[in-house]
Amino acid sequence: MVALFFGTGCHTVPEGRSAVYGIEVRDVGGAPDGPDMAELEEKMATAPSDKFVGLFRGVVYEYSLYEPSVLQRDMARIEAACRARGYYEAHARAGRVHQTAKNHVRVEILVDPGPPTLVASADVRGLEGLDEALRARAYAAAMARLPKGKAFDEAAFDGAKKDLERSLTDEGYAFAKVTANADVDLVSHRAFVHYAVEPKTKQKLGTVSLHGLGALPENRVRSALSLREGVAYSTKELEEARQAVLDLGVFASVEIIPDLAGGPKADERVNVKVELEQAKLKTFRVGAGIEFDVLKTAVTGMVGWEHRNFLGGLRVFRVDLGAGIVLYPLRVNNFVAPERPLPEAKLQFDMRQPGIFGGRTGAFVRPGADVAPVLLDPNPPADATVQGYGELRNTIGLDRSFKRFFGAISHNLQMAYPFAYLGPKTDSLSTVLISYPELVGQLDLRDDRVRPHKGAFLSSGVQFAGLGGDARDIKLQPEARGYIPLGKRVTLAGRLSVGLLFPFNYGEAVYGNAASLSQKDRTFDYQLMYFRGFFSGGPSSNRGYPLRGVSPYADIGDLTPEQKAARLAIACDGDCRTPTGGFTLWEASLEVRVDITGPLSAAAFCDASDVSGKRFDFRLAHLHLSCGLGARYQTPVGPIRLDLGYRIPGLQVVGGLTPDEREPAKFLGIPLAVALGVGEAF
Repeated sequence: MVALFFGTGCHTVPEGRSAVYGIEVRDVGGAPDGPDMAELEEKMATAPSDKFVGLFRGVVYEYSLYEPSVLQRDMARIEAACRARGYYEAHARAGRVHQTAKNHVRVEILVDPGPPTLVASADVRGLEGLDEALRARAYAAAMARLPKGKAFDEAAFDGAKKDLERSLTDEGYAFAKVTANADVDLVSHRAFVHYAVEPKTKQKLGTVSLHGLGALPENRVRSALSLREGVAYSTKELEEARQAVLDLGVFASVEIIPDLAGGPKADERVNVKVELEQAKLKTFRVGAGIEFDVLKTAVTGMVGWEHRNFLGGLRVFRVDLGAGIVLYPLRVNNFVAPERPLPEAKLQFDMRQPGIFGGRTGAFVRPGADVAPVLLDPNPPADATVQGYGELRNTIGLDRSFKRFFGAISHNLQMAYPFAYLGPKTDSLSTVLISYPELVGQLDLRDDRVRPHKGAFLSSGVQFAGLGGDARDIKLQPEARGYIPLGKRVTLAGRLSVGLLFPFNYGEAVYGNAASLSQKDRTFDYQLMYFRGFFSGGPSSNRGYPLRGVSPYADIGDLTPEQKAARLAIACDGDCRTPTGGFTLWEASLEVRVDITGPLSAAAFCDASDVSGKRFDFRLAHLHLSCGLGARYQTPVGPIRLDLGYRIPGLQVVGGLTPDEREPAKFLGIPLAVALGVGEAF
């Protein structure tokens, strides 16, 4: 199969032609603030041959061939691009072609940008009749792109005109017109910029007509639009209305078109037409997967159904059912025949009602239930008891989007009932009830939510447990993600997350005061920490570690001292500790993502993290550093992702593991973890 892949995916350079192996655009003018050469390279039609997974040319991708006539046109393009940036005397002085091999060339273009033409002055006329605050905003909008003394950039010149016009249309001047011109003195290399503004009259919104609704309820769409006849016209409000309707999830496209034909209206009202294109309202999902790691081997299946106009009113109703079998005790570090199948299942409902208060606020309710074994030890004793939890939970709350900001407030209720899959139920385990309100805020500045190439994503959540239930605590977890394009196909992605847990009525066993607690109290501490504490490791965390692999460890068995000593000596090879969860978390990831072809992409990453059993204790020497490679295959539900994470020797904990930590199990004798998931890690 591998031979077939490379046989069908390899390309050759045609006889008598040469493949482009590299391109360099060099500034030979010596100007300290000259045009960006990398940006000029992107304007060229001549391009270097793509590398498969960043290493091999001619595999999957065809070679980019050298063409002399195309290079000549590229030199003209570079000169034009320089002039557009204020370098009117720019010359592409030479296009050099270096033969690096029999049929390989490297192209070098020498550019002399010449002296830049600088902005000498910029003035705005026509703002005199506006109020002082609007005049200041409009002037600042125009000047922000063209500061005095900087190179006269034609794109910035046009952008400043649009910004100036937009500052007026946002404030009701729907028919505002801006005329721009620039006097460029090529001898003195100075540009004098002039903007003439005609605000016209302020307008109000007229009738708002909807087209393309079909059978969808008009009142719900109008609630999301929140555009009322007679209020002040605003381009900003129209854009926010468009995004709010898109957020309903029932339209593939939304266009809001103001009627600006014929100039200002006598009644000072602008009618608006909303063009809607419906999306698919019903979706059926089915899938299957295999989990194979140091903790367990499981085969799972999933079915789901979603309706985005359930019983009318644009209600979103979604149900997902997953079921699987854990092939216990088979796992990557224990190749044995499965002895006992352990069933697990998860049922989740999700219903959201938009426009709950006649506006853009939505209400949601999310009941669910699941049953699963608790498998934390990668090397359990042969006759180990396997405990499990059956859980019931529900979340009810309100959410709203404000352009790129999303906020939600909810109340969460969770009840977990312990039982035994194998062996007797541990008597000290009891039913756990957790109740907490939660606030969530997200600011999404990414260019794409599924496959981001540039931008940032900021989020934070805070939970206050104690409104009933067994746990009383405060839990915080902010996170920041950033995406930087390194090329058309390459993205540098980074993530930083911290977590802080402040418990008020539990946690002493993990904190180091276990000796002062009874066995039952210690066990209850560990139970609450299992549900409320921080863990790291797994497909969306530190990928060199198994799920919950980075954590404080402790022996939580309900045994007498004599039984414990015998178990440590015989059954667990001297260490029966399992992860308990901690109070302080930090995680950091850096990843280079490369689009290969079609739905296939690859990544190289490094993850680091730590979880401390102390409060507000960021241990930066506890790196738990893992690096690795991964592959992704794009599907309609997101990319299917496979990552191999290698724990770097010597960079797990500087100075060695502390007494509350444990070396994780190895994969085939290698400090490696295999992570399989759906969606990017971040």
